[in-house]
Amino acid sequence: MQAEAAVGETIRFDVLTIFPELLDSPLKEGIIRRAQEAGQIGVFCHNIREYALDKHAMTDDRPFGGGEGMVMKPEPLAAAVQAVQEMAPQPGRVILLSPQGRPYSQSVAQELAGFARLLLVCGRYEGVDERFAARYVDEEISIGDYILTGGELAAMVLIDSITRLRPGVLGCADSADYDTFSRGGLKYPQYTRPRLFEGVAAPEVLFSGDHGAVAQWRLIAAVERTLAKRPDLVARMRFSPSELKILQRQGLLAKLRESGWKSQPEN
Repeated sequence: MQAEAAVGETIRFDVLTIFPELLDSPLKEGIIRRAQEAGQIGVFCHNIREYALDKHAMTDDRPFGGGEGMVMKPEPLAAAVQAVQEMAPQPGRVILLSPQGRPYSQSVAQELAGFARLLLVCGRYEGVDERFAARYVDEEISIGDYILTGGELAAMVLIDSITRLRPGVLGCADSADYDTFSRGGLKYPQYTRPRLFEGVAAPEVLFSGDHGAVAQWRLIAAVERTLAKRPDLVARMRFSPSELKILQRQGLLAKLRESGWKSQPEN
C-alpha cells in the first residue's frame, strides 16, 4: 500500500540516478532548500551504480537485436528500487521519467502531491530494460515531447512543482491557487513599481483599492490572455457561477465557447 500524505506531513522524494551530483545545486537553492530545512519535504539522491553487480559498476549494456546506443540494465535498477524502498517504513510510488509516459501537467502535480513518498527513477541513454519497467515501475511520466540527456532534469521539475503545492511551502497561502494553470488557463498580467515605465502606466484599476474590481479585471485579463496566447488550454478552464456571469457580460463567454470551452457540471 502506498501511503497518502496528510496535510502538513513531510513528503519524501527518493531520486535514483547514475549522476546524483546533477541535482546538488538545484536542491540547495530557493523554495526547495527552505522546504527541506523546514521539514516540509525530504529529498534523497541514490546512485544506481552502487547497486551494480560487477566490479566495473556497469549500469548499461548494448541492446539485444542490435541498434544504436545503450540500454540501462535491469539488475542494478531493481536492486536500487528494492533497497531504497526499505529505507523508509512507507513504500513509495515508483515513477520512471520517460518520453513514453503520461504527459505531466498541473493536475498531475496536484495528484502526486497527495503521496507521502515518491521514488523517481532517472533513465539514460536509449532507455531502461523493459522487464524492469514492467515489474518495478508504477507509472511513467513525461514532462514534454522533446529529448533530454537523462531523467534528472525531469525529476527536478516534479520535485519543484509538487513541493510548491505542499501547505506552508509558499510565502503566500493563496499563491498556488492563483498560479498559471490553477484554473486550467494562463494567469493574469502582473505589474510592480514603478507605476510608469517608459511611458506605459500600469492599469489604473490596480490602484483603486476596490478588491472586487481588481478581481474582475484579473479574471477578464486571464481569459483574454489565454484566448490570445494559449487557445489550446481553453477547453479545460474552470469558472465559478459568478465568474461566468462576468464573462458573459464582457462577451468573453461566447469567445470561450467558440474556442472549445463547454460548461462543466460543477459550474
